[in-house]
Order: sequence, then C-alpha cells, then structure tokens
Amino acid sequence: MKVVIENTVCLNTGDAAILLAIRHILRSVVGSDVRFLVFDSQPDVAARLYPKKDYPDLEFHKLLSESLFKDRRGGGIKGRLKSLYNRAVWRALHRFAQSGAASSVFFSQDDRRGLEAYASADLVVTTGGTYLVENYDLEKRLNQFRIDAILGKDPIFFTQSLGPFKKSYNRQELGPIFDRAPLILLRDERSRNHILDLVKDPGKCHVVADSVFALADTDRIKKHLGSAPAPTGRVAISVRHWSFVSDGEDGMRRYLDSIREIATILVRDHAKKVTFVSTCQGVPEYAHDDAKTARAIVAELDPEVAQHVNVDAKFHTPDQLMALVKDCDFVVATRMHMMIMSLCVGTPVLPIAYEFKTKEVAKHIGVADLLLDIDTVTPSEAAEKLGRFIGGLDHYRRASLEAVLDEHASAMSATEPLSSLIGSRSPNVAGDVGKSGEQRPARLRNSKHEDQGEAVI
Repeated sequence: MKVVIENTVCLNTGDAAILLAIRHILRSVVGSDVRFLVFDSQPDVAARLYPKKDYPDLEFHKLLSESLFKDRRGGGIKGRLKSLYNRAVWRALHRFAQSGAASSVFFSQDDRRGLEAYASADLVVTTGGTYLVENYDLEKRLNQFRIDAILGKDPIFFTQSLGPFKKSYNRQELGPIFDRAPLILLRDERSRNHILDLVKDPGKCHVVADSVFALADTDRIKKHLGSAPAPTGRVAISVRHWSFVSDGEDGMRRYLDSIREIATILVRDHAKKVTFVSTCQGVPEYAHDDAKTARAIVAELDPEVAQHVNVDAKFHTPDQLMALVKDCDFVVATRMHMMIMSLCVGTPVLPIAYEFKTKEVAKHIGVADLLLDIDTVTPSEAAEKLGRFIGGLDHYRRASLEAVLDEHASAMSATEPLSSLIGSRSPNVAGDVGKSGEQRPARLRNSKHEDQGEAVI
C-alpha cells in the first residue's frame, strides 16, 4: 500500500513524531507492508535526518505547493509574470490529472516524481498539527489542498488543532476542502466546534487524542504506576521563542525570566542537574532553534547555578529524545510535543502553554491547575507552581500517567474510522470516496484557481 503524507516539516522533531505516530496507527490498520511517500518542506534535509537505513519505508518528496508555484509577493511586471506562470501551472496540473502526462516545461524531474507518487497513492493524509490557524498565512496549505483536489486525492485530516476561522476568504476556501475530506480527526472539542459550520457532514469529524500518544510505552507507564521510579536528580527544560506573545519583547523577557527562576530553584533548592533540550534545534537549515533561546537564559544565570545547567543543542529524532528524557525526574515543557513525548515514556511534565492546544492536553492529563501561560507567566507564579508540582510529584505523576494510558487508547481509536474508510476503498482509487461510496470527480471545484490564479502564492 502507498500512503502520501503531506504538509510535514520533519526538521521539527515534534512534527516528525506526528509522522511516526501516523505511520504506527496506519500500520495497525493495514499491516507493515506500507510505503510512506512524505511530502515535506525540506525533503533533502529530512532524508538526511531520517535515512533509509533506519526508516526504509519513508520516501521524502518536496511539498508540491512549495515547488510548483512562483511566490507572488510584490507587484509590478515581475508580479504579473509570476501570476501568468502560476495560471499556466494550474492548467498543466489539470492536463496531468486528465492524461497522466507531466509537462517538462512546468514540472522539474522531482516534480514529476512527486505527481506520479500522488497518482499511484492509495491514500493521502495531511499530517496532524497546528498549521490551520490564522496566526499563519494559510495560502500554501490551501494550494496543496487544491492540488489534491485536481489529482482526485482529497486527504484525510489527521489529528488537528485548527481555527477559529474568522476571515471570510479562509472560510470560503476551507469549506469545500473540509466537505471533500473523507475523515477529519481533531485533537479537541474546541477545534471541532471551529469547523461545524463549515462541514456538511459533522459525523466524519472525530475528536481523538494527539496522534503522538500512540507512541506511548504503555508497559513502562504501567510499571511506574505500580512503583514510582527512584529520583535521578535530572530535569529537562524545553523553551522556545514565541513571536505572538502578548506585550511583545516585554512578554518574552517575562517568560525568559520565569524559566531562569525555575532553573535557579531546581539547582539551589533541589540539587537538580538541569538540561535544556527541545524538539526544534540542531538543524541549521531549519528556521527555529530553541537552543538559542536556552543559551540566552543560561547566560544570565548566576555562575554557581549555571555550572549545574547544560544546553543540549543537538538534533534528536523522536526515539532519541524520548530516550533522553526517560530517566529525568520530570520535564518543564513549552513545546507541546516535548510534553507528549516525555509523558509517553512515563516522565511527568510541568507545562507552559503558548497556544490553546497545550491547555487542552494539560486538562486531559490532570495538571491544569499548574499550567503556566506564556502570555501571563511571571517568575513568582512560576516559582509557586513549580513548588506545588514538586511537592505533589507522586500525585501528579500518577494522575498524568493514568491519563496517558487513556490518551494512548484515544489516539489508537483512530484505527476504527480509518479501518472503515480503507476497507471501503480498492487500491489506486482516483477520487475520494464519500459516505455512500460514490466516486467524486477529480476536478478542482472552484475553476477560478485554474483560470485566474489569484489565490496562488
């Protein structure tokens, strides 16, 4: 079986963990004879980080929405020429969908390989995550879904936190995309409510736990529930820069000071060895490096504290990162998938939220009363909640790990609608299958994108 997984950013270890979780869940449905065609923003780097010798079933391709079109930002003659070029690409995509012939004028050899991969795929999945929120420009994602529609491969939406969609353009464009999707998996009820008025068939929208909970080591968690592990004296902290923090630079300064306070208390009052490590680091080609933020925090620690603090700035795969935090007493996590991967190996977490998705997870695992919010956190609040967390660590560990077993079961429950959907399909179906099993035409529903190209980046 061939499965396309699109919209991935595997240079981010959290996103890579989502990919590996989707892989695990789909293998649970169809067996191990699956080849995953992964369409990533930086496939060459991703292939280096996740080589064939270790991941023989992953094949990386350039995300088509990023490789096919000219960026139209700016105006003048160049902008108009790019617009004309993009319109021609849309027409060439339609010709490929109808004849299977990919024009060498508009499509590079890698583009043709990508188009052929889509044509031969039995299933298309748009990866889980939080990329359909209006903090970000959605045009690149919309273009990918338009390409999917032309190729007759309307995607399954894996576990998403999305919305709300307040912009009329986004609502207009996303409504038909969600309607064509055969299955939409959402991480929380709030996200489901964000699209109920955009979806004609809400029955295909299922709220399940984040897919990465599927990677939980349930045997280890059950063992820790039976007998708490001996303290190791090690704590990991995950930080990040957040451009959308309230109060701008002042808000970031407050957050950094709060983390510095946490590290200081851990060393001075609890004799812990602290390691800063995160899911977004160690890859020069990636736009984000959490180690840079960590170094800025450590640089202002008192020297007697700093000597017990380390910044691990290396890249880690999901398996490597989970092995690293496995023997920590706990983790203080800003990155949500740092939080989830830590929980997956039985390590309790004090969370810091920068989007509502983390607040939802904190609520589910029983630490909502300790949640720190990047928009409002202060050093005094961080110190107070850290103290309560450490003082009640056995209680919070048990509550969290019992919840992780439930979250694991919830993440794996995605196999049920997937089994029904995949069971209704035969290999190499050209169009997506609706509730009644009818084939839908492999054509773009809104012809303006073919003829006018105004929505193309």
